[in-house]
Amino acid sequence: MRQFTLKQLRYFVVAGELSSVTQAARKLHVSQPSISAAIQQIEEVTGLQLFVRHHAQGLSLTPSGKQLIQRARQLLRDAEGLEKYALSLGEEIGGELRLVAFPTFAPVFLPQLLRRFADRHPSVSLYCDEMNQVDIVRGLGQGDYELAFTYDLEVPEEIDFTPLYRFPPYAVVAADHPLGQRESVSLEELVAYPMVLLDWPLSREYFLSIFTHHGLSPAVAHRAKSMDMMRGLVANGFGFSLFNTPLTALEALDGGGLKPLRLVGEARPLSMGLACLRGLRLSPAAEAMHRLARDPEARGEVFARLGDGQAEPADA
Repeated sequence: MRQFTLKQLRYFVVAGELSSVTQAARKLHVSQPSISAAIQQIEEVTGLQLFVRHHAQGLSLTPSGKQLIQRARQLLRDAEGLEKYALSLGEEIGGELRLVAFPTFAPVFLPQLLRRFADRHPSVSLYCDEMNQVDIVRGLGQGDYELAFTYDLEVPEEIDFTPLYRFPPYAVVAADHPLGQRESVSLEELVAYPMVLLDWPLSREYFLSIFTHHGLSPAVAHRAKSMDMMRGLVANGFGFSLFNTPLTALEALDGGGLKPLRLVGEARPLSMGLACLRGLRLSPAAEAMHRLARDPEARGEVFARLGDGQAEPADA
């Protein structure tokens, strides 16, 4: 009975992702004929045409190829997870753990969590990237990461999400802003002033939706591509902004003062939690991280450190 190997399946997946036999061969450090032969073998075994070959323009997946590549990625992830699990039996948890996190809250709690994990599992090599929500979902789907720490922002069905913390939104103004002596503010009061918006995919839609839900339209004067730039613009009087990540320092990088204000009225909080591909068998290292992040003691330390109602358990 003819069949194909996991190595051939890997060649097919990389060629499909890069739309090129040449680039796949370069990435995998093998010859182009090896990639072509692997694809041909899979096509012969399955009876499917997986690619449309374009002269001098590479490859494009057929509808059958697109379906197969999704299942192939899952099979390769399962095989990798099984190998890691087998190697860990009776031994200390080791291997590599690739994580990704949403940049707004990652610096607030993730370094301490990584430190605790590294102390418990010193044989695990940790890698952690920071990305916006769209890229996080893509990275999980492509198998670049096993776990993500992210928000419940348009999480697709193929992603499992376990909430950990809930962050209510709040306003931030300069210390010398006309509202700077207040402790709270309404959305109706805020729209009288210019706004500095965090201009990331899905984040901008979320913050603007807080206003549109109440029939309000803020005057966006500046769009920031980083949290530090947003804090700096606010501290220097260019407008208010909305945050939902705890404000752990009341000044921008240039020393300008910031003042948080509680929002009066309804505003949907965001839940931060763990995300992974649905049906994925996590490696032992990823399972250990999943348990640690959900540990009540570890979560309690975060809440105690943040205080002031800036975060609460997602199951509260």
